[in-house]
Amino acid sequence: MTLRKLGIEQVVAAAAAAGLSGIEWGSDVHVVDAASADLAREACAAAGLRVFSLGSYYRAGGFGDFDVVAALAARLGAPRIRIWAGETEPADADEDTWEAVVGDTRRIAGIAAAQGLELAFEFHGGSLTSTVDSTLELLARVDRPNVGTYWQPAQGLGDREALESLRRVIGHVRGVHCFSWWPATERLALEERAQLWRDVAAVLLEHGRGMDLMLEFVAGDSADQVTSDAAFLRTLTEGPAPA
Repeated sequence: MTLRKLGIEQVVAAAAAAGLSGIEWGSDVHVVDAASADLAREACAAAGLRVFSLGSYYRAGGFGDFDVVAALAARLGAPRIRIWAGETEPADADEDTWEAVVGDTRRIAGIAAAQGLELAFEFHGGSLTSTVDSTLELLARVDRPNVGTYWQPAQGLGDREALESLRRVIGHVRGVHCFSWWPATERLALEERAQLWRDVAAVLLEHGRGMDLMLEFVAGDSADQVTSDAAFLRTLTEGPAPA
């Protein structure tokens, strides 16, 4: 969800210039087929960047052709695929909906595992992972070692509530989407919710696991803002630059 109007090589150049260490490639705009997967993989390698994951729009529960998605991720060199937990809010989901999402996720987890890939649910409204409770229930019911979740601050959630949601799911988190929306979907510089992100970093460090922190929804979709947000993000993980 960042720099979507730029081509693959331009995105790589912007990420490298910002001092980022890798990219999650979306499957709707940039990495859509074998040729674009090859280009993204090779451009990242040439720039010294990792491929964090394939940000797919596969909706678990639909029993679609996941072999195609897994093959694209493998070609990209991604160790992880982002998926979605259906398209129904937990409050509106009947047991048939839950069973479809759980059953399909178990099926595609097997496909992913055969290629050494892990899956991570988008932690997002309009799906069964729109709340902490529903996310934990879904992961417990799926019960596959290569299936986890992403985390991001839910829309309109204050700092304290957002941090508590992270603490509750931290054992299942495979990556964090970093952005500052406030009070609703208004895009701000990451530093404008500085205390939230400092506290997030502290929780991650306390938990003691390596974690991909991925910038999303930068203000103005600007490469300059990517650079600024990346600099702030580095102060959280590496400390301030020496004088």
